[in-house]
Amino acid sequence: MAETEKYFDDQFDDEEVLYVFRKHPIVMRKGLVLGLLGPLIGVLPAAFDPNLGFNVFFGGLIGGCLLGLLIFSPSWVGWHFSVFIVTDQRFIQITQKGLFNRAVADLALAQIQSVNYEVKGLQETMLGFGTIHMRTYVGDLVIHNVHRPARIQKKVIGILREQGVTTTPYPTQETKEHEEKADEDIAEIEEA
Repeated sequence: MAETEKYFDDQFDDEEVLYVFRKHPIVMRKGLVLGLLGPLIGVLPAAFDPNLGFNVFFGGLIGGCLLGLLIFSPSWVGWHFSVFIVTDQRFIQITQKGLFNRAVADLALAQIQSVNYEVKGLQETMLGFGTIHMRTYVGDLVIHNVHRPARIQKKVIGILREQGVTTTPYPTQETKEHEEKADEDIAEIEEA
């Protein structure tokens, strides 16, 4: 029997990867801004003393670009290796922070109660990213800065339906207030 290729290390032999997504590249903005300071720092000696010549300028520029890439690389590694994987059995969140910090959260599909998204503000609307809220039996999972959250939410709900998992709508503030009032009424009846 031929062994199927595994998409990630912890994948079970009988598990099929159905969907993979990442956060929006906007999460790398801090590293990008800091990385762009590298070329600036590299050309500063030639800017202060023009008599140093073009060799110092271009050498500083190349060295500054290499410094910028070095500064930017942890942000890129964190974005590239942080993935969300939906299989036919579970939802896996792999979070990479820097080069040496990796966290994995594993959630069975049957534990997911609802999947909702939110796009809030001008920046999120213009750049097409937002937040996904997953309500589960073990607590809420909030994923910030997700690229195209409406498309991802639709795809995840479609996968849940295909796997026979039914979801319930996320309760609104009115629903929560109504439930609290009902709980208070029940408590009063039990006291009487």
